[in-house]
Formats: sequence, C-alpha cells, structure tokens
Amino acid sequence: MSFVERIIGPRVCPAEQAKNNLRYGTPGFLILIARVLLLISLFMPYWHMDLHAPQYPDNLQLTAYLNHLDGDVVEIDGLNHYIGMRPLGEAAQIERQVGVYAMIGFVLLLEMVGFIHTRWAVLLVLPPLLFPAVFLIDLHLWMSHFGMNLDPDAPLSNSVDPFAPPILGTGLIGQFKTVAVPGVGLIMATAASFVLLLSLYFHRRAYKPLAQSEP
Repeated sequence: MSFVERIIGPRVCPAEQAKNNLRYGTPGFLILIARVLLLISLFMPYWHMDLHAPQYPDNLQLTAYLNHLDGDVVEIDGLNHYIGMRPLGEAAQIERQVGVYAMIGFVLLLEMVGFIHTRWAVLLVLPPLLFPAVFLIDLHLWMSHFGMNLDPDAPLSNSVDPFAPPILGTGLIGQFKTVAVPGVGLIMATAASFVLLLSLYFHRRAYKPLAQSEP
C-alpha cells in the first residue's frame, strides 16, 4: 500500500455504498451542515458589547465581525482615550485581514474530508473545530493587553486601575458597565464544531472496519 493510499484510506465500492447508504452518507451530510454554518457565519457578527455610560442614555454598542468592527467605535475610542486605552482598531489587525480567507480555507478543508477515510481526517477537521475557542482566546488576549497597558499620561489615567475586560458577561470599569455576548456568527461556528465532533464519530464508525479488514 502506497503512502497516499494509507492517508486517504480504503475506497467503498458502489454496491457497498448503496447497501449502507446511511452509514457512509451520514459523515458527509454532517460535514455539509458544518460547512454551511461556517459559510453563513462569515456574514454574521461574532461578538457584541454594550457599554453603559452615564452620558449615553442609549448606551454604546460595539460589534465585531471576522473582518471589521461596527457600531459606536469612534465614541468608545473617545472614552478610552481619557483612561489611556489604545484605539480599538489597532487590535487584531492581522486577524481581521485574514479572517474571511481563513474561514474559506476551513470550508475547503472540510470539502477534502470526504475523500479521507482514515483517522487522518481529524487533522483536516481540527482547525474549524477549534476556531470558536481560538477566536475567544484571541479576543481575551487583545482586550487584556489593551486594558492592562494603559497610557500613564492620559488625562484620567489615575481614575482607573489596569483591568482585563470580560469578553463574555458583565464587567465594571470605573463608572462604566460592559455587557458582552457572543454574536450569531460565533454561535453558528460553535454549532458547527459540535456537528464536526459528531461527524468524526460517524466517520470512524463507517470507515474503521474497512481499514481493519484490509490486509
């Protein structure tokens, strides 16, 4: 058996495929669902924060997509300037530049999974499966970096101690309150991760017996 054959695994003959269509079709169907969820998530917000400030009775809102920020960015940057926090646009610049391309890459990886009938399929599934967690970790690191490294020369630098804004839930920063929630896009990507876990189970159940039966 060649190296390529060991990677892609055994092929299923048409007769066997027709006889056990549900068995062999379920992994691919689940992966299709995950791909659709990830593609739709491209156009949806991944994270949202409401900033409750006394001078803004309607609150300020910040929404993060994979490739841009939306909402009251200018106003929030203005408030952050007084406590010495850098503009939000300076955070995660590389991530926003490559986010859409990375997601498209994930979808292409999942397309390839249909041709891999061995445990190596896990390597193709891992990047999109772990993406929601990586997104939140990256967001937390950036928010903590900005909050813990305030400009000491800012006008109100002495009024606020360095802080790590919570990326989910409620946080208090001086006289301000933040309420952060996952966006629809992140929820869809997380749902895709659970679907991918399920697909790996059915993938293993379908193709492992074939691999074991080969000489």
